[in-house]
Amino acid sequence: MYAVIMAGGSGTRFWPYSRNARPKQLLKIIGKKSMLQMTVDRLLKLKFINDLFIVTRQDLAPLIQAEIKGVKPGNIIVEPSGKNTAPCIGLAALYIAALKEDAVMSVFPADHLIIGHRKFARAISTANHLAKKNNTLVTIGITPTYPATGYGYIQYESESEEDHFEAYRVRTFAEKPHLSVAKRFLQSGDFLWNSGIFIWKVSSLFKELKAHMPELYEHLMTIGERIRENRSFTDVWEEIYPVSIDYGLMEKVKRDVYVIKATFEWSDLGSWNAVYDRAPKKKGGNVVKGEGVVLDGENNFVQSNGRFTAVMGLDNIVVVNTEDATLVIPRDRVEEVRVLVDWLKRENRQELL
Repeated sequence: MYAVIMAGGSGTRFWPYSRNARPKQLLKIIGKKSMLQMTVDRLLKLKFINDLFIVTRQDLAPLIQAEIKGVKPGNIIVEPSGKNTAPCIGLAALYIAALKEDAVMSVFPADHLIIGHRKFARAISTANHLAKKNNTLVTIGITPTYPATGYGYIQYESESEEDHFEAYRVRTFAEKPHLSVAKRFLQSGDFLWNSGIFIWKVSSLFKELKAHMPELYEHLMTIGERIRENRSFTDVWEEIYPVSIDYGLMEKVKRDVYVIKATFEWSDLGSWNAVYDRAPKKKGGNVVKGEGVVLDGENNFVQSNGRFTAVMGLDNIVVVNTEDATLVIPRDRVEEVRVLVDWLKRENRQELL
């Protein structure tokens, strides 16, 4: 199996800590290592991984090469521009196919937290065997713990595969739902969160892309020729329409799609609230990272970089300080940080992005 880590995102929900030049995946959100290095280390522990690739933006490639240990410099694949996950995965598949036409490839986000390595290894191993044996597309699903509206969902059949007790046929993929729909998903008991982890043979992926995303498939075939000839493919890449692998492909494949129900702990650490949930709490349920204090307040999160931060008489807020910016926002609105980043873009405040 060849592993691919997608590391080209910008992590806007972690502004002002996350910036274009150093996005979420390169930050030490949890622990003493960056999220990307933690992901690399996790995959290197899997004995059945033949090699590891990272797909990223051109401006991030030198930083990743300098800071991330365990990945060959030649295995850092550069996208000419961000085109969402389907083109990103397709590009990586071209490089892996050049090594082994019928290889199994696995795809992982760069910035997710996974706890329970043995359970993680077992899930990926099961998916590997299933992809090899049945030429199927396989994904990893997470048992939901609350009616999340920020995740996609996977509905699965009630009976598992005889040879793989954690594997189920997928009935349908669902986009990020409204709260009322998410509550129904949770009550039904046959929906999982979509983890964004995928496993399949390269040949199976190209077969399904040809059937369901023929325009992307044709562009990728042209790009593959350019790569073999050691020629630039930027002009072809720029013709590709950005689309996610979930919407572009997974929702359209009607058969031979399986989900492995994960038993490991998982979080996409998608917002400051997710970090708060994972962090050890002080008196009153407060979290203070860096130099700071909360007086007469409860359930606050403070991330203070390079300055002392004091919060008094306030509850349930997030305060993030950096050298050039300060964010103050209610904890129940942290998903809206993206709106602020969009405003900064419209105002052309490049120094803050």
